[in-house]
Amino acid sequence: MIFSVERTKLLEAVTHLQRAVGLKTSMPVLEGILISAEQGKITLVSYNLEMGIKKELYAKCDEAGEIVINARLLADILRRMNGIQVEISADSKLNCNIKSGEATFDIMGMSATDFPEMPSVSQGNRFTVSGKLLADMVKGTIFAAATNEGSKPILTGINISVSEGNLQLVAIDGYRLAIRKEKTDSQTETDFTVSSKAIGEAVKLISDDTEEIEINVSERLISFFINGYTFISRLIDGEFVNYKKTLPASHSQRVVVNTRELIDTIERVSLLISESFSTPVRCYFNELNVVFTCATSMGRATETFNVKLEGESFEIGLNSRYLLEALKAAETEKIQILFNGPNAGVLILPPEGDEFKYMIMPMRLK
Repeated sequence: MIFSVERTKLLEAVTHLQRAVGLKTSMPVLEGILISAEQGKITLVSYNLEMGIKKELYAKCDEAGEIVINARLLADILRRMNGIQVEISADSKLNCNIKSGEATFDIMGMSATDFPEMPSVSQGNRFTVSGKLLADMVKGTIFAAATNEGSKPILTGINISVSEGNLQLVAIDGYRLAIRKEKTDSQTETDFTVSSKAIGEAVKLISDDTEEIEINVSERLISFFINGYTFISRLIDGEFVNYKKTLPASHSQRVVVNTRELIDTIERVSLLISESFSTPVRCYFNELNVVFTCATSMGRATETFNVKLEGESFEIGLNSRYLLEALKAAETEKIQILFNGPNAGVLILPPEGDEFKYMIMPMRLK
């Protein structure tokens, strides 16, 4: 195998493909990138058995062939080189030569026959969506997906549905819920759950100039076509949580607040909270203001926040990190917060419309 290609373009592709490379795996070949060279192009593939990425690049190919090269090592070599073009060759004994400018590296590759075949989505539900819109919606929900290994697998995913002209993303971890909904031109009707880790990596392929991206969903797989990259992931089996029954149908207390001002206040009050202790922020709401208090072994912080309460006075304990993540995801100047006393879930909504809904379960106050 012998080919030459523009070094910066190859480095960019390898950097993106590293997102789907296996880490600390018992199969060293999964830590590599499969490079296949043929007339006029090379094809790069990374696949860790859960998700994979494929990218084609125009290249001058003098001899067809394929080899697997350790992804981290290849990226480091290409990043340190300074030539415009890079030439890579490999022989039948897997000896690999990488040359650019005045620098030359001779390394050992791995056999392409040991690299598992990345599946493809041949027939499924296809729809397109704005790249910026999808990236914003994932950012606005991914924080509420479960991350600990003891969670049910379905809770580690983001549920995506397209129905009646609406695209909706939902994440829930048992302590909080995040919903984002936007209008879409797609006529597709589909509902599936994909790993939050996978879709989080997929949207990193979206750039500022990405317009439409194509999504193809089959029974077990999903693929994203983004800027010439094909990203594929397995779907999470099972029915998603019936989150609708957890959403309150009414409320007994309501406030409308400036989002940025509330974020600043919560960040100040929670400065005394250590990551090793989940100390709640105590919130006492009365007719004219809310008093935020936090007491830990490091000290005590109190701040009064002026806001008009609709409903009777009450006191509630909230996880400051959960509250801050929801507030920052809202991205609106003002929000309304709905309560049903001290023991029910807290709902965060836009002043008008339903493009997002965030719910946080309260913490018990001592």
